[in-house]
Amino acid sequence: MDYTEKKLRRINTYSGIVVNVTVDRVRLSDGRESYREVVEHPGGVCVLPVDEEGNVYCVRQYRYPMGEHLLEAPAGKREKGEEPLTTAIRELGEETGFTADEMIPLGEYYTSPGFSTERLAMYLARGLHPGRTHPDEGEFLDPVKMPFDELLGMVTRGEIPDGKTAIAVLQAEKILKKD
Repeated sequence: MDYTEKKLRRINTYSGIVVNVTVDRVRLSDGRESYREVVEHPGGVCVLPVDEEGNVYCVRQYRYPMGEHLLEAPAGKREKGEEPLTTAIRELGEETGFTADEMIPLGEYYTSPGFSTERLAMYLARGLHPGRTHPDEGEFLDPVKMPFDELLGMVTRGEIPDGKTAIAVLQAEKILKKD
């Protein structure tokens, strides 16, 4: 059966720096009407840098909405019209200082499809070359280097609550095990 919902009316309730929020009136597949709140997001990327010795480079940063410091793969928001790979290369350099010989796609994922349009493209960065970090203004993060298998263990034990990092690690594992 087709459960497609048809948008009847959209009300923009908030226009922000990163997101816009709308309330849509929709017609449901059974003919009734309902409302959907939608957070419009330009999308982002997540990059998992792994060196030749099998070390992965993450960042620890304070996440205000969660009220805690999280260990995450480098990531960031796409600029309007920017291709995901371009964003990934930029974010890798900003947050780790690295450039990479290879950016291997790990897939694209919706972060929370029940209310958000955000879609993340994920990459495994290999052939790393060090450089200087240059985080965005107001962005404070600490680099964390660890063996990939240690991070994989943390993910499988549920110790990494960041979904994008967990997905990137699990997807990268398949590629890294082949090597």
